[in-house]
Amino acid sequence: MKTILIPTDFNLENTKILDALVQSQPNEKLNIIFLHAFKLSDSITDMLMLSRRSRDYENVSDEFYQRLTHYKNKYAQNINTIGIEYFYGSTVAAFKNFIDAFDVNCIAYPKNYIYQPLNKFSIDPKFLTARCGCEVLELNIMTIHAQENLIETKIKETELLESNA
Repeated sequence: MKTILIPTDFNLENTKILDALVQSQPNEKLNIIFLHAFKLSDSITDMLMLSRRSRDYENVSDEFYQRLTHYKNKYAQNINTIGIEYFYGSTVAAFKNFIDAFDVNCIAYPKNYIYQPLNKFSIDPKFLTARCGCEVLELNIMTIHAQENLIETKIKETELLESNA
């Protein structure tokens, strides 16, 4: 079983990487962790309240949760769990501890990933993932969906031609 970390800004487009992951790892059972990273605040009050960061989960829309449930059901044979985690810190050493704690095997990004911060404390995950020593996969999500759509289109065209004949 592999654990794969997916840095995200909780944009619905980011969930499409699950199709690419399942296709690139067809014989693996996967644990998926969607991650957003925040730097630690200098405020002592913020530091004391760190364990009560439930407001960070407000950044995740209901549609994002629904999409994750959809993929979990769609790939029930391939995906064991899908979760959301936050990393609080800005050092590679702390991030390595995080990926060790979650037993992460690799990190996956959609090709041409464009980072979008959620707030002023968000940090670009590539700063951490590029230097953590963990395998990084860049998957092309557009190609996979284009192939699926072409197949469906070709089948529909064939059925339409047969029904008109």
